[in-house]
Amino acid sequence: MRGLLVTFEGIDFSGKSLQAGLLRTRLTKEHRPAILLREPGGTEISEKIRRILLDKENYHMTAQAELLLYSAARSQMVSEQIIPNLEQGKIVICDRYYDSTTAYQGYGREIDLDFVTKLNKFVTYAVKPDLTFLLDLDPEVAQTRSEAGSGQFDRLEQENLDFHRRVRQGYLELAAAESDRFVVLDASLSPETIQQEIYERFKTKMATLL
Repeated sequence: MRGLLVTFEGIDFSGKSLQAGLLRTRLTKEHRPAILLREPGGTEISEKIRRILLDKENYHMTAQAELLLYSAARSQMVSEQIIPNLEQGKIVICDRYYDSTTAYQGYGREIDLDFVTKLNKFVTYAVKPDLTFLLDLDPEVAQTRSEAGSGQFDRLEQENLDFHRRVRQGYLELAAAESDRFVVLDASLSPETIQQEIYERFKTKMATLL
């Protein structure tokens, strides 16, 4: 049986990386074959691209270059990691996938959405997530969380509030358009509450595939 692709989305500081890791840990304890990947990253080439994309020194990067670099990193990861692991029947958990590009570069950078959609399909070999968890958070709350953290921000995290508002709106519109795939969660709730909801939704999805 083909594996399952589960993706986690949300604005920065929404807690999606934590939740992706918690799901993988829980599945591993249950002896379910699962791997955790992050975007951009997941392969040697993709990690090198990640360093370029998130480096604050590259503040002058154009929106077009940013879009293409994210897409290049993703294509490499899909080819090297996602497709082979799905073919082996594994559960692939991905911290960000192409919905991030639609939200950040399409809505956030205001690049033509039709072009972004076509590019996403091309670089992923049309591999779609089976289930996407969107951790929805008000950008102002995210900003408060960021200020309480280490104070070290990457190039995207340090964008202004208006940018992150556009990104959040993009995510919500994507979720509304594909409600059968998306599960929207209130990211202001406790991590434990969110984690349990994610696990229950995951089990429901698995049951439909058996």
